[in-house]
Amino acid sequence: MIYQPEDGAIYDDLVSFFRDYGERSRPIGQLMLAVGKYFLGSPYAGRTLERDGREALVINLREFDCFTFVENCVVLAGLLSKGNSHFKSYAAQLKKVRYRGGILKGYSSRLHYFSDWLYDNEKKGIVIDVTSRCGGEPFRKNFNFMTRHREDYPALGMEKSYRDMAAIERRLSRRLLHSIPKAALGKSQSAVENGDLIALTTGIEGLDVVHVGLAVYLKGRIHLLHASEVEKMVVISDLTLHQYISRRKMMTGIMVGRVIPTYQNDGSPSSA
Repeated sequence: MIYQPEDGAIYDDLVSFFRDYGERSRPIGQLMLAVGKYFLGSPYAGRTLERDGREALVINLREFDCFTFVENCVVLAGLLSKGNSHFKSYAAQLKKVRYRGGILKGYSSRLHYFSDWLYDNEKKGIVIDVTSRCGGEPFRKNFNFMTRHREDYPALGMEKSYRDMAAIERRLSRRLLHSIPKAALGKSQSAVENGDLIALTTGIEGLDVVHVGLAVYLKGRIHLLHASEVEKMVVISDLTLHQYISRRKMMTGIMVGRVIPTYQNDGSPSSA
């Protein structure tokens, strides 16, 4: 596990804030947004998990890329909703969410592609892919972005990691996915809920998603609460989601994930 003392201090402050103000009693979607808003203004930092050496659980609450921001919101909202404030529990749940089957076993065990992250965490009972019920249309993608750009991923310099990643990409390429096309976004908006996970799909060859954030309604329209590479921090976008995606040619639509309200800290459904 890799983290800095400041990460522990930020975690303790967050837990104290939610305990003192009773925020953890909110429905899970609202709690997701409350956690996300707690980090407003936190710096953006790209590729925060890519590093040389052996794969390890990286904890970083000081700065986020879009993926780690959403991931931490899911983990922290789940912990807070159950009143579990132990840092060790947070680390364990982060590992469970971040790695395939919850098992850290090398670089390729990390869920690098967001559609794979969504699929695996649905199997764990943590989130559900609601894209199709929100009006999503089926599609397939030939995954190969990481292996085609192996020079950008230090770990793929190792032949075993490269072969393992190529095998995972072949498996993902056989999977049927769903996306709401940008042209249909207006009609599907009402099916999206506050705190839903919004993944922006792309036409880039070999890649499924280029950005993720949380849905937040402002004046009846969806905006993104996200770690913005452009604004270099966690923000709520001034643009509506429809405006945001319409202005970006390579964004083709969205996937929608929803945290399951009753998931336990160990990732299994509650009996309640």
